[in-house]
Amino acid sequence: MGEFVIKMPDVGEGVAEAELVEWHVKPGDPVREDMVLAAVMTDKATVEIPSPVDGTVLWLGAEIGDIIAVKAPLLRIAIAGEGETESVAEEERQPLPSPQGGEGARRADEGVSLSAQKEPPSPSQPPPSSGPPGHLLPIGEKGKTSTAETRPLASPAVRLRAQEAGVDLRQVPGTGPAGRITHDDLDQFVARGAQPVAVSTGLARKTATEEIKVTGLRRRIAEKMRLAASRIPHITYVEEVDVTDLEDLRTTMNAGRKPDQPKLTILPFLMRALVKTLAEQPGVNATFDDDAGIVTRHAAVHIGIATQTPSGLTVPVVRHAEARTIWDSAAELTRLADAARNGTAAREELSGSTITITSLGALGGIVTTPIINHPEVAIVGVNKMVTRPVWDGTQFIPRKMMNLSSSFDHRIVDGWDAAVFVQRVKALIETPALIFIEG
Repeated sequence: MGEFVIKMPDVGEGVAEAELVEWHVKPGDPVREDMVLAAVMTDKATVEIPSPVDGTVLWLGAEIGDIIAVKAPLLRIAIAGEGETESVAEEERQPLPSPQGGEGARRADEGVSLSAQKEPPSPSQPPPSSGPPGHLLPIGEKGKTSTAETRPLASPAVRLRAQEAGVDLRQVPGTGPAGRITHDDLDQFVARGAQPVAVSTGLARKTATEEIKVTGLRRRIAEKMRLAASRIPHITYVEEVDVTDLEDLRTTMNAGRKPDQPKLTILPFLMRALVKTLAEQPGVNATFDDDAGIVTRHAAVHIGIATQTPSGLTVPVVRHAEARTIWDSAAELTRLADAARNGTAAREELSGSTITITSLGALGGIVTTPIINHPEVAIVGVNKMVTRPVWDGTQFIPRKMMNLSSSFDHRIVDGWDAAVFVQRVKALIETPALIFIEG
């Protein structure tokens, strides 16, 4: 028998590390060639890692949420024959790292892949069995146990039963793996006459807590928001827009659309209004490399559309909006939104935007303060549409009104320029025929 070491692959585009978001195997599992072993996430997309060989999993080198450097050992597989044990490079023959949480994982520019080094088990030595199957226990600082070890191990169903029965799980001996408390353990504890915690009649106090590790897309969103909020001084400008005429036009165009044409929402009209306005104010269609101190103005208008998915917020990009018609923009919007929601959007479809639109639709509220999609310098927020009485000089008449809440990087865009930009967009939306006039 031999061993085959699988390392974190180079996923391209200068990516030096990725976050482990899913294991598909555990120690002892048989694997076959091309079988997906794990999934990792970069700041661009999620990448699946297949097995190049047939064999049996010996060792996993990371836990969900760990940041893994490119070329760091990820797992070992026992294979028939001599395998590649003798041909493994010297760097791979060093003791493999013990998995650490996100805080414990070293970045690639710190010189190592993960923070702790620990000799992995040999093929004849089974993987540690003191933790959940498929994982090694985290190592605490200076020999201390991690905080997870001080909390009783039990499934959510056991915790719920204990809570309902008023039983403190810290008093229940666990007989499962790593001291895990099972349903039988809880039954025996109660049967021995242990007194549950008294609960008063009426409304009961709730003391349960749930710890959820921030991983995957949610971690990427958190990092992106932290970066934007900490480095970009935002200025938010809110303007009320009368969309009555635009809605009448949209309804008419939808009624006469062809079978192969998508249904129009307000977003394609807003995209065309942005294209015309950005041609007049190119300083807003820009990205800012604040480390290098360089602002790049873009002739192409690549509009990011903030889209809510089951996994969290993503921003697919409608590229070259300046070259698209209303109908083409609507079709591309629909295609990208569907791809983002079902997880099939390509990496290039989720990056490269020069300005972003964010909309919560009917939940849009009256005013929002959207956070800029770094390194862009502007974002346009669409609030919900309402019908209100508006004074026309002689009487109140019902009009469909909507607010635009737009944020700008105040280092690059002055307040005056921000106001001029929004007012120009407002004028185009309120007189929608102007959107279709070239020149």
